[in-house]
Amino acid sequence: MIPIRNATAGLALAAILALASPAAAQTYPTRPVRVVVPFAPGGITDILARALGHRLGEALGQQIVVENRAGANSQVGTELVARAAPDGYTLLVSADTTFVMNPHLYGKAAQDAVADLVPVSGLGISPQALVVHPSVPARSVADLVALARAKPGELNYGTFGVGSSGHLNIELMQAITGARFTAVHYKGAAPALTDLIGGHIQMMIVSIGLVTQAWQAGQLAVLGFGSATRIAPFADVPTIAETLPGFEAASWYGLAAPAGTPRPIVDRLSGETQRIFAGPAFREKFLAPNVIFSIAGPPEQFADRIRVDYAKWGKVIRDANVKVE
Repeated sequence: MIPIRNATAGLALAAILALASPAAAQTYPTRPVRVVVPFAPGGITDILARALGHRLGEALGQQIVVENRAGANSQVGTELVARAAPDGYTLLVSADTTFVMNPHLYGKAAQDAVADLVPVSGLGISPQALVVHPSVPARSVADLVALARAKPGELNYGTFGVGSSGHLNIELMQAITGARFTAVHYKGAAPALTDLIGGHIQMMIVSIGLVTQAWQAGQLAVLGFGSATRIAPFADVPTIAETLPGFEAASWYGLAAPAGTPRPIVDRLSGETQRIFAGPAFREKFLAPNVIFSIAGPPEQFADRIRVDYAKWGKVIRDANVKVE
Protein backbone atom coordinates (compact mmCIF):
# COMPACT_ATOMS: atom_id res chain seq x y z
CA MET A 1 0.00 0.00 0.00
CA ILE A 2 1.17 3.57 -0.76
CA PRO A 3 0.59 6.05 2.08
CA ILE A 4 -0.59 9.52 1.04
CA ARG A 5 1.32 10.85 4.03
CA ASN A 6 4.42 9.59 2.18
CA ALA A 7 2.99 10.75 -1.11
CA THR A 8 6.32 11.66 -2.72
CA ALA A 9 7.35 8.02 -2.60
CA GLY A 10 3.89 6.96 -3.73
CA LEU A 11 3.94 9.26 -6.72
CA ALA A 12 7.44 8.10 -7.60
CA LEU A 13 6.26 4.50 -7.60
CA ALA A 14 3.32 5.48 -9.76
CA ALA A 15 5.77 6.97 -12.24
CA ILE A 16 7.77 3.73 -12.31
CA LEU A 17 4.60 1.75 -12.95
CA ALA A 18 3.73 4.13 -15.74
CA LEU A 19 6.95 3.30 -17.57
CA ALA A 20 5.84 -0.31 -17.77
CA SER A 21 2.74 0.65 -19.75
CA PRO A 22 3.40 3.91 -21.65
CA ALA A 23 0.86 3.11 -24.34
CA ALA A 24 -1.98 2.91 -21.80
CA ALA A 25 -1.05 6.29 -20.38
CA GLN A 26 -0.74 7.91 -23.79
CA THR A 27 -4.12 6.73 -25.03
CA TYR A 28 -6.04 7.30 -21.78
CA PRO A 29 -9.00 7.44 -21.63
CA THR A 30 -10.54 5.10 -24.17
CA ARG A 31 -13.80 4.46 -22.31
CA PRO A 32 -16.05 6.15 -19.71
CA VAL A 33 -14.53 7.09 -16.35
CA ARG A 34 -16.39 6.48 -13.09
CA VAL A 35 -16.16 9.08 -10.31
CA VAL A 36 -17.34 7.78 -6.95
CA VAL A 37 -18.78 10.16 -4.36
CA PRO A 38 -18.90 8.39 -0.97
CA PHE A 39 -21.71 10.56 0.38
CA ALA A 40 -25.42 11.00 -0.28
CA PRO A 41 -26.50 13.18 -3.23
CA GLY A 42 -27.02 16.89 -2.68
CA GLY A 43 -23.99 17.79 -0.55
CA ILE A 44 -21.05 19.97 -1.59
CA THR A 45 -18.96 16.88 -2.42
CA ASP A 46 -21.65 15.72 -4.84
CA ILE A 47 -22.08 19.18 -6.34
CA LEU A 48 -18.34 19.52 -6.98
CA ALA A 49 -18.04 16.00 -8.41
CA ARG A 50 -20.83 16.56 -10.91
CA ALA A 51 -19.61 20.00 -11.92
CA LEU A 52 -16.08 18.69 -12.40
CA GLY A 53 -17.28 15.52 -14.10
CA HIS A 54 -19.17 17.37 -16.81
CA ARG A 55 -16.19 19.50 -17.79
CA LEU A 56 -13.62 16.78 -17.27
CA GLY A 57 -15.60 14.58 -19.65
CA GLU A 58 -15.42 17.30 -22.29
CA ALA A 59 -11.67 17.70 -21.75
CA LEU A 60 -10.94 13.97 -21.88
CA GLY A 61 -13.36 13.17 -24.69
CA GLN A 62 -15.11 10.50 -22.64
CA GLN A 63 -18.22 10.33 -20.47
CA ILE A 64 -17.71 10.81 -16.72
CA VAL A 65 -20.22 8.80 -14.70
CA VAL A 66 -20.73 10.10 -11.15
CA GLU A 67 -21.88 7.44 -8.71
CA ASN A 68 -22.96 8.03 -5.09
CA ARG A 69 -21.92 5.25 -2.70
CA ALA A 70 -22.72 6.55 0.79
CA GLY A 71 -22.13 4.65 4.01
CA ALA A 72 -19.81 4.20 6.99
CA ASN A 73 -18.68 7.84 6.98
CA SER A 74 -17.50 7.63 3.36
CA GLN A 75 -15.75 4.27 3.72
CA VAL A 76 -18.11 2.29 1.48
CA GLY A 77 -17.35 4.40 -1.57
CA THR A 78 -13.71 4.84 -0.65
CA GLU A 79 -13.17 1.09 -0.42
CA LEU A 80 -14.78 0.66 -3.83
CA VAL A 81 -12.22 3.01 -5.36
CA ALA A 82 -9.26 1.66 -3.39
CA ARG A 83 -9.96 -1.85 -4.67
CA ALA A 84 -10.46 -0.77 -8.26
CA ALA A 85 -7.84 -1.30 -10.93
CA PRO A 86 -5.25 1.53 -10.82
CA ASP A 87 -5.87 2.51 -14.43
CA GLY A 88 -7.57 5.91 -14.13
CA TYR A 89 -11.07 4.62 -14.84
CA THR A 90 -12.30 4.71 -11.24
CA LEU A 91 -11.70 7.92 -9.27
CA LEU A 92 -12.81 9.33 -5.92
CA VAL A 93 -14.09 12.80 -5.11
CA SER A 94 -14.37 13.12 -1.36
CA ALA A 95 -14.06 15.44 1.60
CA ASP A 96 -11.37 15.88 4.23
CA THR A 97 -13.17 13.32 6.40
CA THR A 98 -12.02 10.52 4.13
CA PHE A 99 -8.37 11.50 4.01
CA VAL A 100 -7.50 12.90 7.42
CA MET A 101 -10.17 11.88 9.93
CA ASN A 102 -11.29 8.35 9.17
CA PRO A 103 -7.80 6.82 9.50
CA HIS A 104 -7.72 7.98 13.14
CA LEU A 105 -11.26 6.83 13.80
CA TYR A 106 -11.12 3.37 12.27
CA GLY A 107 -7.44 2.38 12.20
CA LYS A 108 -6.90 -1.06 10.73
CA ALA A 109 -10.53 -2.02 11.20
CA ALA A 110 -11.64 -0.50 7.90
CA GLN A 111 -10.54 1.16 4.67
CA ASP A 112 -7.59 3.52 5.07
CA ALA A 113 -7.75 6.19 2.38
CA VAL A 114 -4.39 7.56 3.47
CA ALA A 115 -2.73 4.28 2.61
CA ASP A 116 -4.71 3.11 -0.40
CA LEU A 117 -5.15 6.20 -2.55
CA VAL A 118 -2.87 8.55 -4.44
CA PRO A 119 -3.66 12.30 -4.49
CA VAL A 120 -4.56 13.87 -7.83
CA SER A 121 -5.64 17.42 -6.96
CA GLY A 122 -7.35 19.42 -4.30
CA LEU A 123 -10.66 20.83 -5.49
CA GLY A 124 -12.19 23.40 -3.18
CA ILE A 125 -12.39 24.55 0.40
CA SER A 126 -15.71 25.63 1.86
CA PRO A 127 -15.95 27.68 5.06
CA GLN A 128 -18.72 26.39 7.28
CA ALA A 129 -21.62 28.12 8.96
CA LEU A 130 -22.93 27.56 12.47
CA VAL A 131 -26.68 27.42 11.93
CA VAL A 132 -29.68 26.85 14.18
CA HIS A 133 -33.38 26.25 13.70
CA PRO A 134 -35.29 29.53 14.21
CA SER A 135 -36.98 28.05 17.29
CA VAL A 136 -33.66 28.00 19.15
CA PRO A 137 -33.50 31.13 21.37
CA ALA A 138 -30.01 32.13 20.30
CA ARG A 139 -28.93 34.70 17.72
CA SER A 140 -25.20 34.76 18.35
CA VAL A 141 -22.43 32.32 19.15
CA ALA A 142 -22.30 33.69 22.69
CA ASP A 143 -26.06 33.12 23.08
CA LEU A 144 -25.75 29.53 21.91
CA VAL A 145 -22.84 28.74 24.22
CA ALA A 146 -24.70 30.24 27.18
CA LEU A 147 -27.82 28.23 26.33
CA ALA A 148 -25.85 24.99 26.04
CA ARG A 149 -24.08 25.63 29.33
CA ALA A 150 -27.43 26.22 31.04
CA LYS A 151 -28.96 23.10 29.47
CA PRO A 152 -26.11 20.61 28.90
CA GLY A 153 -26.83 18.08 26.17
CA GLU A 154 -30.34 19.34 25.38
CA LEU A 155 -29.40 20.87 22.03
CA ASN A 156 -29.05 18.24 19.29
CA TYR A 157 -26.74 18.90 16.36
CA GLY A 158 -26.58 17.08 13.05
CA THR A 159 -23.40 15.74 11.51
CA PHE A 160 -22.57 14.11 8.19
CA GLY A 161 -21.02 11.13 9.96
CA VAL A 162 -18.98 10.26 13.05
CA GLY A 163 -15.67 12.06 12.72
CA SER A 164 -16.86 14.34 9.91
CA SER A 165 -15.88 18.00 9.99
CA GLY A 166 -19.43 18.84 11.08
CA HIS A 167 -18.91 16.56 14.07
CA LEU A 168 -15.33 17.39 15.04
CA ASN A 169 -15.79 21.14 14.80
CA ILE A 170 -18.54 20.91 17.42
CA GLU A 171 -16.27 18.69 19.53
CA LEU A 172 -13.63 21.41 19.28
CA MET A 173 -16.20 24.05 20.25
CA GLN A 174 -17.16 22.00 23.30
CA ALA A 175 -13.51 21.70 24.32
CA ILE A 176 -13.04 25.47 24.04
CA THR A 177 -16.25 26.58 25.74
CA GLY A 178 -17.23 23.79 28.11
CA ALA A 179 -20.69 23.72 26.50
CA ARG A 180 -22.26 20.33 25.84
CA PHE A 181 -24.32 19.34 22.78
CA THR A 182 -25.69 15.97 21.64
CA ALA A 183 -24.67 14.60 18.23
CA VAL A 184 -27.10 13.05 15.75
CA HIS A 185 -25.19 11.36 12.92
CA TYR A 186 -26.40 11.18 9.31
CA LYS A 187 -25.02 9.64 6.10
CA GLY A 188 -24.53 13.05 4.51
CA ALA A 189 -24.97 16.78 4.94
CA ALA A 190 -28.15 16.97 2.85
CA PRO A 191 -30.31 14.65 4.99
CA ALA A 192 -29.04 16.32 8.17
CA LEU A 193 -29.94 19.73 6.77
CA THR A 194 -33.41 18.49 5.84
CA ASP A 195 -34.01 17.44 9.45
CA LEU A 196 -32.65 20.74 10.71
CA ILE A 197 -35.05 22.72 8.54
CA GLY A 198 -37.83 20.44 9.74
CA GLY A 199 -36.97 21.16 13.37
CA HIS A 200 -36.02 17.56 14.21
CA ILE A 201 -32.55 18.73 15.30
CA GLN A 202 -31.57 22.17 16.55
CA MET A 203 -28.21 23.03 14.99
CA MET A 204 -25.24 22.03 12.87
CA ILE A 205 -22.01 23.25 11.35
CA VAL A 206 -22.16 22.83 7.58
CA SER A 207 -20.79 24.38 4.40
CA ILE A 208 -22.14 27.88 3.80
CA GLY A 209 -23.22 27.08 0.26
CA LEU A 210 -25.65 24.45 1.48
CA VAL A 211 -27.54 26.78 3.80
CA THR A 212 -27.73 30.12 1.96
CA GLN A 213 -31.09 29.40 0.32
CA ALA A 214 -32.77 28.15 3.52
CA TRP A 215 -31.15 30.97 5.50
CA GLN A 216 -32.37 33.66 3.13
CA ALA A 217 -35.84 32.08 3.21
CA GLY A 218 -35.91 32.38 7.00
CA GLN A 219 -35.86 28.61 7.55
CA LEU A 220 -32.54 28.78 9.41
CA ALA A 221 -30.58 31.32 11.43
CA VAL A 222 -26.84 31.75 10.87
CA LEU A 223 -24.91 32.58 14.03
CA GLY A 224 -21.43 32.79 12.56
CA PHE A 225 -19.05 31.64 9.83
CA GLY A 226 -16.01 29.44 10.39
CA SER A 227 -13.78 31.49 8.08
CA ALA A 228 -10.69 33.28 9.37
CA THR A 229 -12.12 36.65 8.29
CA ARG A 230 -15.56 37.90 7.28
CA ILE A 231 -16.70 36.93 3.80
CA ALA A 232 -17.36 39.85 1.45
CA PRO A 233 -20.86 38.92 0.21
CA PHE A 234 -21.98 38.40 3.82
CA ALA A 235 -19.97 41.08 5.60
CA ASP A 236 -22.63 41.53 8.29
CA VAL A 237 -22.18 37.92 9.49
CA PRO A 238 -19.52 37.62 12.20
CA THR A 239 -16.92 34.89 12.24
CA ILE A 240 -17.12 32.34 15.03
CA ALA A 241 -13.56 33.39 15.87
CA GLU A 242 -14.79 36.82 16.90
CA THR A 243 -16.33 35.07 19.90
CA LEU A 244 -13.99 32.07 20.12
CA PRO A 245 -10.52 33.34 19.08
CA GLY A 246 -8.65 31.02 16.73
CA PHE A 247 -11.66 28.88 15.88
CA GLU A 248 -11.92 27.98 12.20
CA ALA A 249 -14.32 25.56 10.55
CA ALA A 250 -14.06 24.58 6.91
CA SER A 251 -14.33 21.48 4.77
CA TRP A 252 -12.11 20.77 1.82
CA TYR A 253 -12.55 18.38 -1.08
CA GLY A 254 -10.18 16.54 -3.35
CA LEU A 255 -9.75 14.13 -6.25
CA ALA A 256 -7.87 10.86 -5.72
CA ALA A 257 -7.18 7.61 -7.55
CA PRO A 258 -6.28 4.07 -6.49
CA ALA A 259 -2.69 3.71 -5.34
CA GLY A 260 -0.49 2.61 -8.23
CA THR A 261 -2.28 4.68 -10.87
CA PRO A 262 0.37 5.61 -13.50
CA ARG A 263 1.86 9.05 -12.95
CA PRO A 264 1.12 10.30 -16.49
CA ILE A 265 -2.58 9.58 -15.90
CA VAL A 266 -2.46 11.30 -12.51
CA ASP A 267 -0.73 14.30 -14.08
CA ARG A 268 -3.26 14.56 -16.89
CA LEU A 269 -6.21 14.39 -14.52
CA SER A 270 -4.57 16.92 -12.22
CA GLY A 271 -3.73 19.31 -15.03
CA GLU A 272 -7.23 19.21 -16.49
CA THR A 273 -8.75 19.69 -13.04
CA GLN A 274 -6.57 22.73 -12.37
CA ARG A 275 -7.51 24.22 -15.72
CA ILE A 276 -11.23 23.67 -15.06
CA PHE A 277 -11.12 25.23 -11.59
CA ALA A 278 -9.15 28.22 -12.88
CA GLY A 279 -11.81 29.02 -15.47
CA PRO A 280 -13.82 32.19 -14.69
CA ALA A 281 -17.09 30.65 -15.92
CA PHE A 282 -16.67 27.59 -13.69
CA ARG A 283 -15.82 29.73 -10.68
CA GLU A 284 -18.79 32.02 -11.29
CA LYS A 285 -21.29 29.20 -11.85
CA PHE A 286 -20.22 26.61 -9.26
CA LEU A 287 -17.70 27.98 -6.77
CA ALA A 288 -19.01 31.46 -5.96
CA PRO A 289 -22.69 30.52 -5.37
CA ASN A 290 -21.62 27.71 -3.04
CA VAL A 291 -18.99 29.88 -1.29
CA ILE A 292 -16.18 27.54 -2.32
CA PHE A 293 -12.61 28.69 -2.87
CA SER A 294 -10.40 26.74 -5.27
CA ILE A 295 -7.48 24.70 -3.92
CA ALA A 296 -6.83 22.91 -7.21
CA GLY A 297 -3.14 22.23 -7.67
CA PRO A 298 -0.53 19.55 -8.37
CA PRO A 299 -0.61 16.20 -6.53
CA GLU A 300 2.21 17.16 -4.18
CA GLN A 301 0.32 20.24 -3.00
CA PHE A 302 -2.74 18.13 -2.20
CA ALA A 303 -0.52 15.61 -0.40
CA ASP A 304 0.94 18.39 1.77
CA ARG A 305 -2.54 19.53 2.80
CA ILE A 306 -3.42 15.95 3.73
CA ARG A 307 -0.29 15.57 5.87
CA VAL A 308 -0.89 18.79 7.82
CA ASP A 309 -4.57 18.14 8.52
CA TYR A 310 -3.95 14.48 9.27
CA ALA A 311 -1.87 15.59 12.27
CA LYS A 312 -4.30 18.35 13.30
CA TRP A 313 -7.43 16.22 13.36
CA GLY A 314 -5.67 13.24 14.86
CA LYS A 315 -5.02 15.36 17.94
CA VAL A 316 -8.63 16.61 18.10
CA ILE A 317 -9.96 13.06 17.83
CA ARG A 318 -7.65 11.76 20.55
CA ASP A 319 -8.33 14.68 22.89
CA ALA A 320 -12.10 14.37 22.44
CA ASN A 321 -11.91 10.56 22.69
CA VAL A 322 -14.09 10.24 19.60
CA LYS A 323 -14.75 6.61 18.79
CA VAL A 324 -16.75 4.76 16.20
CA GLU A 325 -19.32 2.50 17.80
